[in-house]
Amino acid sequence: MQITVDMNLCESHGQCVFAAPEIFSFDDDDYLVHDAAPSDALLDKAEKAAAVCPVRAIAVSPAAR
Repeated sequence: MQITVDMNLCESHGQCVFAAPEIFSFDDDDYLVHDAAPSDALLDKAEKAAAVCPVRAIAVSPAAR
C-alpha cells in the first residue's frame, strides 16, 4: 500500500497518530512523519487513520507495481 499526506492540508491534529502509531508519528519539532509504504498488514489501521483525519489530508492507495 502507498500512503500520501497532503502537508498543505495537514493541521497536525494527530488523530492519525492515535489511530495508527505504527505508521504515523510526530518528530522532535512536532511535524507529522509517516511510513509511505507500510506493510499491507496495516491496511485497516491506515484506512482508519485516513477516515479520522479532520481535514482529509491522508490518502491510502495500492502499492505501485
